[in-house]
Amino acid sequence: MHQVNVVGVRVELPSNQPIVLLKEASGERYLPIWIGTVEAAAIASAQQGMLPPRPLTHDLLKNVLDALSAPLEAVQITQLRDSVFYADLVFANGARVSARPSDAIALAMRVGVSIFADESVLTEAGVTLPEEDAPEEVQAETEVERFREFLDTISPEDFASGS
Repeated sequence: MHQVNVVGVRVELPSNQPIVLLKEASGERYLPIWIGTVEAAAIASAQQGMLPPRPLTHDLLKNVLDALSAPLEAVQITQLRDSVFYADLVFANGARVSARPSDAIALAMRVGVSIFADESVLTEAGVTLPEEDAPEEVQAETEVERFREFLDTISPEDFASGS
């Protein structure tokens, strides 16, 4: 498993399909995952530190885990099968619960736990974009722009097994 960080969420045109972009913490691969609109909003609001006046679904789940003293230890993106990503919520007591990666990422961001991706997922769906010798702020903007250009040339079917 490789730790990944959330780079951000964007809406891909012309399909208007949201994508969450993850990047290897100790590597150069990016992992784009097409997600739903609600989950995109949940991830983006957590990334921006926004707190809703009343708990939304992912906030509610975090509150339930806190109330039950069931600490979430990590989120693992475990596989890509037939163009569908799968993830597990990994709890401190060893329990694992299957989840959609988008929901798992939204929860991980609220709880503050690490997100990991299996090597097989990164091998199959990961994209490498070269780093440049620029200040960190410029690199981040350049990385996002390069990724946008890359996304203009692909579709979700490009990540199907056996492609």
